[in-house]
Amino acid sequence: MRVYNPDVVLMDIDMPESNGIEGVKQIKEAKPQTAVIMYTVFEDDEKLFACLCAGANGYLLKKTPPARLFDAIEEVVEGGAPMSSSIARKVLDSFNQKKQTQQYDLSPREIDVLHLLVKGHSTKIIAEKLFVSFETVRTHLKNIYNKLHVNCGKEAIAKVLKERIL
Repeated sequence: MRVYNPDVVLMDIDMPESNGIEGVKQIKEAKPQTAVIMYTVFEDDEKLFACLCAGANGYLLKKTPPARLFDAIEEVVEGGAPMSSSIARKVLDSFNQKKQTQQYDLSPREIDVLHLLVKGHSTKIIAEKLFVSFETVRTHLKNIYNKLHVNCGKEAIAKVLKERIL
């Protein structure tokens, strides 16, 4: 990075030794003006948003036609944010979901806890995944139940699914 000083970097998430998400962070710390396009097979929300939060300027799936790849490089140089259409849909959908979570005034950490709860994780596993104590998760769950006007995890999950809160 420091040797070549590129204007644009194509980065995959799955790489030896480190991963592309860490790579984006390192590139943006060393040279913030370098545009980074993630070029990967991963379509899941978790990796997508981790890349964007790390500073990626675009996100293309490897099934993207080669001609589109060249267009994307030109687009990012001109200040655009190239994305595969299915990825752009996920980003737009996340804004609609954000409106729902704002309706209930859920904090970002409460949303993290709720995501894991909906996936079926226990309080203990949620604590491990979020690197917090069991009691911290219990406190978040109590706050979530209050904000959603429910009495337990099952009711919270049902409400989240019914109202598409997440």
